Amino acid sequence: MKRILCFGDSNTHGTAPMRDDNDVVRFDADTRWSSVLQAALGFGFDIVEEGHPGRTTVHDDPIEGAHKNGRSHLRAILESHWPLDLVIILLGTNDLKFRHGVSAFDIASSIGTLVDLVRATPMRGRPIPKILVIAPPPILEVGWLAEMFAGGQVKSEALGASIARMAAQRQVAFLDLAPIAKVSQIDGIHFDEVTHRAIGAAVHKAVIPLLT
Repeated sequence: MKRILCFGDSNTHGTAPMRDDNDVVRFDADTRWSSVLQAALGFGFDIVEEGHPGRTTVHDDPIEGAHKNGRSHLRAILESHWPLDLVIILLGTNDLKFRHGVSAFDIASSIGTLVDLVRATPMRGRPIPKILVIAPPPILEVGWLAEMFAGGQVKSEALGASIARMAAQRQVAFLDLAPIAKVSQIDGIHFDEVTHRAIGAAVHKAVIPLLT
């Protein structure tokens, strides 16, 4: 049995596009991209869905809470789900919030910090898991989240290239969602059902060489 950890934010959790703060719906297990990946891989693979809405790469959120910091929880999650054969990291969107004030370069560097943490976590006699870093697609400043993400759209358009450079430097696998997925026009951040299926198929294609 090969175990794959999907470490992400609300788009890994499966949060549907939101019209306002109270419009919270989670797609079911047949829809989420990580579940689509599980179905495509079939028997012999165990997908661990670890998507936390609001999760950042390395930042305590001054409004939503310090528990949104991905770095603070990653090692515990790695140890909890040991042994792991592959870790997929899909983060960066929440770092684009105006409150964090970071550049695309800084976000890519923060994801690099998470890559380093995966490699530094003892695997108790097992090989270090392979790593796939996924760059989220550009966001849109629309809907009720537009002010929260003010200035984020331009930065998000540079994010794929910045993450690609980081991944090449650290020699980890990379997938850019920009050609594959578009965020919803409803809130500019989340994915619809069709997009989840497209992402699941693309990730499946990307992970096959890493697991053989």
